[in-house]
Amino acid sequence: MTSPLTEEQRDLVESVRGLLAKHVDTASRRKAMEAEAGYDEALWRLLCEQVGVAGIAIPEEFGGFGASLTEANLIGEELGRVLAPTPYFGSVVLGAQLLLATGDNAACERLLPDVAEGTRNLAVCWAGPEGWDTPGVTADANGTLNGTATLVLEAALADVLLVIAKSPDGVSVYEVEANAAGVTRSAIAAMDPTLRLGEVTFADVAGNRIGEADASATVERLRAVAVTALAAEQVGAADACLQMTVEYTKSRVQFGRAIGSFQALKHRMADLYVLVEAGRSASLTATEAVTNESSDVAKASATAKVYCSEAFGTVAAESIQLHGGIAITWEHDAHLFFKRAHATGQLFGSAGSWVKRLEQDDSPV
Repeated sequence: MTSPLTEEQRDLVESVRGLLAKHVDTASRRKAMEAEAGYDEALWRLLCEQVGVAGIAIPEEFGGFGASLTEANLIGEELGRVLAPTPYFGSVVLGAQLLLATGDNAACERLLPDVAEGTRNLAVCWAGPEGWDTPGVTADANGTLNGTATLVLEAALADVLLVIAKSPDGVSVYEVEANAAGVTRSAIAAMDPTLRLGEVTFADVAGNRIGEADASATVERLRAVAVTALAAEQVGAADACLQMTVEYTKSRVQFGRAIGSFQALKHRMADLYVLVEAGRSASLTATEAVTNESSDVAKASATAKVYCSEAFGTVAAESIQLHGGIAITWEHDAHLFFKRAHATGQLFGSAGSWVKRLEQDDSPV
C-alpha cells in the first residue's frame, strides 16, 4: 500500500512542473535535441539552481539535500511528462545512485558534490552485447579494462565513467575519466531522439576500483533503482500523452460533433486512464520498496518495469490512433511519446525478460 504524498513532496512536484511549463514546449525540445550538448543547458541550470534536482537524493554529507528516491522519482515523473532532454536519468539517478550503492565514501566525497551542483556528469557503462545481465567490459586483476559497453546513457556528455565490469572477483565497479587514453566514445542512433545513447570502448584502460571487489549486490541494487526510476518517467509520459489526447478529442470535430463526445471514444480513454493510474500505483509501490530496501523490492521493481512499459506503449499507440494523421508529423509531439514508449520498453531489458525474472524463484532480482 503506497503512502500519499506529503505536503513537501507536493510542493516539489509543483515547483518542477511549473518551471518545466515555462521553459519546455515543442519548439524548445526540438532545439535542445539538435543542440551540440543534446539538451537545453540553460534549462538544466535552472532545474539545478532553482529546484536542486541534481542533488535531491544525494546525502547532505556529499553536497546534496538528503531526500530519498521517492523525491527523485517524483522529479523523474515530471521530466518524463515533457520528454525534457536532460542529464538527470543517466547522471543523477544511475550514476549517483551507483556511487552511493558502492558504499565507497572516498569516491562519493570526491565526485558527488559536483554532481549535486549539476556541474559534473556521470555515465554508467554496463550493458554488453547480451544485455544488462552480462557486462560488456572485462577487468583483469590489476583493474585494466577492455571491451565495449553499449546503450550508455549520456555517454558523450560524461566527465566520469562508472564501469560495471566482469572481474576475477565476479563483477566490480571502476571509475575512469571519460577522456582517458584508450577510451573511445561514439553515439548510437536511437529511434527516440530525446534519448542520448552511446557506445564506450576500453582498450587497456586503467580503472580505479570503487566499493567491494565483488559488487554483485551493488549491481542488483542499481538494477532495481534503474527500472523503478524508468517506470516513474514512463508514468509521467503516459499521463501527459493521455491528457494531450483528451484535449485533442475535445476540439476535433467530425460529423458536426467533437469526437470526444462519442461514447466509444469515451470508453477507450477511460480504459487508458485506468492503465495510467494503475501504472502510477505500480511505480509508487516499487519506489517505496526500493527506498525502504524492503524484502519485496525484486518483485515490486520487476512488476513496475513490466506493467509501466506495457501501459505506456498502449497509451502512446492509442494516442496516435485518436489523433489521426497529425500525430505522425514532426510538428506534433505524439510521435515522440510513441518513440519514447518503444525505446524505454527495451531499456534495461524487455518486459518479457523481466517476466522471466519474476517466474524464476532463484533470480538475483
